[in-house]
Amino acid sequence: MLQLIENLPGNVVGIRAIGEVEDDDYEDVLVPAIEAARAEHEKIRLLYVLGEEFTGYEADAMLEDAKLGARTFTAYDKIAVVTDATWLQRTVKAFGWMMPGEVRTFHTDALDDATGWISS
Repeated sequence: MLQLIENLPGNVVGIRAIGEVEDDDYEDVLVPAIEAARAEHEKIRLLYVLGEEFTGYEADAMLEDAKLGARTFTAYDKIAVVTDATWLQRTVKAFGWMMPGEVRTFHTDALDDATGWISS
């Protein structure tokens, strides 16, 4: 499931992945949050936290993620991915250079640093 992270600046969408992320999570949580932020801000930022509670993605969720990414590719000027999962850190670093904005990874014990960076 995806859960919104509250108390962030209006141009920052904060999402926490808990358990298995399903395709409905995108339609019900992430897409509306991104659309609301984009309605108010030309460029937005994404704080994506995948902590110990995160267990993975349902196959359809990965497809929804790819579709959302293609639709909103140029909308982001910063993306922070917070995770201790080595495979996710490596994936973000391998593909982050293709993003038009700045992309950084943080370990879960550096969530405050990630929040500060994405908010500044």
